[in-house]
Amino acid sequence: MTDDTVLAVRDLVVSFGSGASHMIALKGIDLTLRRGRTLGVVGESGSGKSTLAKAIVGINHASSGELRFNGIDVRRARGRARQRLRRSIQMIPQDPYSSLDPRRTIAQTIAEAIDPRRPSPRRHGERIGYWLERARLDPDVASRYPHEFSGGQRQRIAIARALAVEPELIIADEITSALDLSVQAEIIKLMDTLRTELSLTMIFISHNLEVVRHVSDDIMVLFHGDVLDAGPVDDVYDAPRSDYTRQLLNAVPGAPGFDIG
Repeated sequence: MTDDTVLAVRDLVVSFGSGASHMIALKGIDLTLRRGRTLGVVGESGSGKSTLAKAIVGINHASSGELRFNGIDVRRARGRARQRLRRSIQMIPQDPYSSLDPRRTIAQTIAEAIDPRRPSPRRHGERIGYWLERARLDPDVASRYPHEFSGGQRQRIAIARALAVEPELIIADEITSALDLSVQAEIIKLMDTLRTELSLTMIFISHNLEVVRHVSDDIMVLFHGDVLDAGPVDDVYDAPRSDYTRQLLNAVPGAPGFDIG
């Protein structure tokens, strides 16, 4: 590890079940993520992408291996150390419809993220408005409820909520998969802008290599829990090592309306 290493994963194994139902979801994953860089994690459903994300935030328990965040052993963190990790690592979820509490205003939701013990939309109003603006939303929407927004707007709210905590690592887990193509492109542009303007450290998870290319510095291709390709974006795109990566590249849709630019 170096001073700018935010996340270091070594020989990480995650398995589920036992006996005949035992399944190894991640098979000895290695990765290093440095501050200010974005790692794109690509693979089809069942490749282990979300399993990796949940292991990093501590939802999935690793069977073996090493997982360190800013030098802290994530697998051993307990109590306040675990709470600090949860605030330092924020996930933007896949589903913008179920990720927001329908009973809370947007201001209440973001205030709770900022200060879970004493959430106050009034006290944190300026900060809430600032992050809504960074997510390209009018601060006035803070008084409204989730059902009043489209899917793309809800995903922007989820982005603002994650950023408002000012985490050291963002994990974006298939954040465009539930959206229409044109809205997907808007969200990708937004994330690309934010990672540049804010020097975000991010793991961006997707099944679409073309999407990942626009927001990542490095790429890791997963297949059934194995890493088949990894390296800087251009290296993986220009000279993929595995047939599977080449298949993913050939399968990138050129659908009308999906123009990231």
